[in-house]
Amino acid sequence: MPHTESVPLGVRVSSDIEHRPDRPSPYRARVRWFDPVSKRRKSLSAGKDTHDQAEEWVTDILKAAQAGIAPNVATMSLAEYGTANMDLALRGLELKTLAPYLAGWRRRVVPALGHFPVRMITNGAVDRTVHGWIADEHSRSTVKNSLAVLVRVMEQAVRDGLITVNPARVTGWQREYKQAEDELDNPRALALRDWPTLLRLAEALVGRSHGHYQGWGEVVLFAAATAARIGEVSGVRVSDIDTHTWIWTIRRQTTPAPGGLTDKNTKGKRARQVPLIEEIRPLLAQRLLAAGPNPNARLFTGPRGGRISTAVLRDATHWDEVVTSLGHEHLRRHDLRHTGLTWFADAGVPAHVLRKIAGHGSLLTTQRYLHPNMTQITNAGAALTAHLNPVRTPVSLAVQPAPGHRR
Repeated sequence: MPHTESVPLGVRVSSDIEHRPDRPSPYRARVRWFDPVSKRRKSLSAGKDTHDQAEEWVTDILKAAQAGIAPNVATMSLAEYGTANMDLALRGLELKTLAPYLAGWRRRVVPALGHFPVRMITNGAVDRTVHGWIADEHSRSTVKNSLAVLVRVMEQAVRDGLITVNPARVTGWQREYKQAEDELDNPRALALRDWPTLLRLAEALVGRSHGHYQGWGEVVLFAAATAARIGEVSGVRVSDIDTHTWIWTIRRQTTPAPGGLTDKNTKGKRARQVPLIEEIRPLLAQRLLAAGPNPNARLFTGPRGGRISTAVLRDATHWDEVVTSLGHEHLRRHDLRHTGLTWFADAGVPAHVLRKIAGHGSLLTTQRYLHPNMTQITNAGAALTAHLNPVRTPVSLAVQPAPGHRR
C-alpha cells in the first residue's frame, strides 16, 4: 500500500475545499499542517464528486487525527481494509472454516459493500445487504458465512478505533430469511402491475441519474420485458440478437469477481432463448445501430461504456429513493425478472415454455408464477368426474329381458 502522510496529534490543521469543474471529481478537499519535527508544511488531499462528500472527508480526517488514526486507514473502503487486515480478523479460525469465509467475502461482501468507507457502513446497510443475499436464493450456510466474515472484519475495525460499534452484528436475519422464502413462494406478489407502471419507474430512474442517462431506463425496460437478470442484460452482445425472428439467445452474464466485473456462463450454465416483444424492439434497433458492425459489442453499458451490475444500477439511479417515492419501497432489481415471468404467465404461456424462457432447473419453480384460475380448476374437477363416471346408456336403448324372464 502506498505511503500516506499522517496528521500528527496536537498540531493545528487547516482545511479548504476547491471547486475544479474541469476535473472528473471536481471538489478537491485538502488539509494542511506544519510537521512539528521537520517544521515543513505537509498536506493531504482527495477529489470528491460533491461538496458534501468533500466536507465529510475533511471531517473524517480531523476526527482521525484527534483519535490518532492514520488518514489512509480512516478513509479506507471496506474492500481495502479487509485486504489489509484479513489475517488479523480471521486469526484463530480452523482451515476448514477459512475457505467458506473468504469465498463469502470475495463473492458477496465486497461486491455489495466493498466500495463503502468502513466508517460509513451502518446497521441498515448490512440489513439490506443480507436480505438481498437471501432474496437471491443463497443458502442459509452461504448467508451465515458471508455475514460471519463481515462481522469479524468490522470487529477488527472496532479494535483499530475506526468505529465504536460493530454494525454487522445484526440480529433476526433468520426471520428475514423466512420472510424472503415466503415471498419467493409467491413471486407474483413482487411483480409490477403493468407496462405503464414499468414506464413510470424507468423514467423516474433516468430522472435521478447523473446526466439523465437514458440507458438506465432502457436496461430496466429490457430486463422486465425479457424476464432476465441484470447480469444477463449486461452480458448481451450484438451477435446474441436475431432481428429476423426477434429472439435473444442468452449466453452469458456479468457478475462481480475479484478485480471487478467479469463475464461468465448463465446461472444454469446453458444458453436459452427469449422472445423480444414489440414494445422493446425500437430501443433495441437503436442500440444495435449505435453498436455498429462489431458482433461482440455490448448493447447495454453505463454512460462511460462500463459494464453494468445490479449494484451499479442501484447507485447510479438512486434506486432505493426512487422506488420508495413511487410506492414500491420493497422493489429490488431482481424483481424486474419476477415482473416479466408473471406477465408471461398471465399471457397464457404454458408452464413448460415459461420454464425454458426463465431457465429454471425445476418446473416447480416456474409454476409459482402461474395464476390460479378458479374456473379452470372447477372445470378440471368436472372433467375428472365425467371421466370416472361413463355416460349412462338411455333406457330405450337398453337390452330388453327375454319373454317370460322375471326381473
